[in-house]
Amino acid sequence: MNTTGNQRSRLLIKNIGASFIVKGWSAIIVLLMVPLTLKMLGVYNNGVWLTISAILVWIDLMDIGLGNGFRNAVASYIAQDDNEKVRKAVSSTFFMLTAIMLPLLAISCYVIYFCDMYSILGINQQFTSNLNTILICAVSLTCFTFILKSVGNFYMGLQLPAVNNFIICTGQTIGLVMTVIAYICGSRSLLVVVAINTLSPLIVWTLSAIYTFGFKFPQYRPSLSHINLRMSRSLCSTGVQFFILQVCSIILLTSTNVIISKIFSPAEVTPYQITYRYFSIMLVIFNAICLPFWNATTDAYTRGDLEWIHYTAHKLNLLVGTIGGCLILMLAVSSLAYMIWVGDSVMIPFELSASMALYIFILIASMRYSFILNGINVLNIQLYYTIGAAITFIPLSIMASSLFGTVTSLVMVMCIVNIPGLIANIWKYRQIFSQKHGEQET
Repeated sequence: MNTTGNQRSRLLIKNIGASFIVKGWSAIIVLLMVPLTLKMLGVYNNGVWLTISAILVWIDLMDIGLGNGFRNAVASYIAQDDNEKVRKAVSSTFFMLTAIMLPLLAISCYVIYFCDMYSILGINQQFTSNLNTILICAVSLTCFTFILKSVGNFYMGLQLPAVNNFIICTGQTIGLVMTVIAYICGSRSLLVVVAINTLSPLIVWTLSAIYTFGFKFPQYRPSLSHINLRMSRSLCSTGVQFFILQVCSIILLTSTNVIISKIFSPAEVTPYQITYRYFSIMLVIFNAICLPFWNATTDAYTRGDLEWIHYTAHKLNLLVGTIGGCLILMLAVSSLAYMIWVGDSVMIPFELSASMALYIFILIASMRYSFILNGINVLNIQLYYTIGAAITFIPLSIMASSLFGTVTSLVMVMCIVNIPGLIANIWKYRQIFSQKHGEQET
């Protein structure tokens, strides 16, 4: 492995180590927040909050994939040692995100104010009051966070994802502290929980943007004079593909909350989310280790260092196998884990846990390949299968709910629609890198 490859590997290891610590603390915060908000809100309104939080994820998607296109552009320009283009990319991205956010906020508030959100979300007004006020508060704060979160993409483009993870974790920590204070003071309304969880990240991202471009990297500070509309179109061109992937992925993940709330009850969202958050601990660990590979791959591919990519791919295969074993162990002790975690207030069937463990493994096995494919902007094959999964998921979920009448059936549908994407990712990865490796040898 060459000197650049060794430097890349050292930076990667440092980021993995730091991300692992930060993500570990982040996972602990999530585990603490679940029983805390459950006690504050009760099973029904906790389900309402989880449904609202799933809706807020959609706002992040409205960047039309600019965030991921931006991080790849930064990684590529840094590899080419072109600081001027990095600053133009930063300025153009902030400009585009602001242009998207303002009308998005106006449209969202209009829809919330004039539509019957109780009926749309299947929420009983007797149990949840002031829903419109809660939604407008959540959407407004999230929209402003939407712009500033591109600071995290900037750090990921610098191959410093641990910094992005630290910023996110800091916001979560502040949210946990504020929630504990609210609980002790007796402020236990849904509006308080929503305000805390949406205001905390906004505060942290605002301070991070000021520090990053005001003190740490002033040479990349966004300015009106560096906005480049041609570059904006280029970022959007790549970003649109990421956007479609993001939309489809979120349809597969968050629409389940809305489907459960509408077909069954908001109360049924709680056991589903508890199960997901329990097994997604492995997803958190996997992301902490593997997310740095995304833009490290961009750097290696730009420099033609395929040997490094092949070397790290073998390590990722070993990681996926290890995580599979951990998921089996987590499933074996799941009943005890739930009892220690949330008590006996929520009953979770074993078959729901088993199907969720299988879903998480399929997701991780597929992401092992998609992180590398995303890093080199090879997105077409993922687009086809992810769009297909998103299109078929909702009707299949509704059908499964009608036939079996259980939340478990929805999770099994999630497994089924994701398997073709896993197969496609494996095939595309082997096709590209086998061919490139053969070219290098000749």
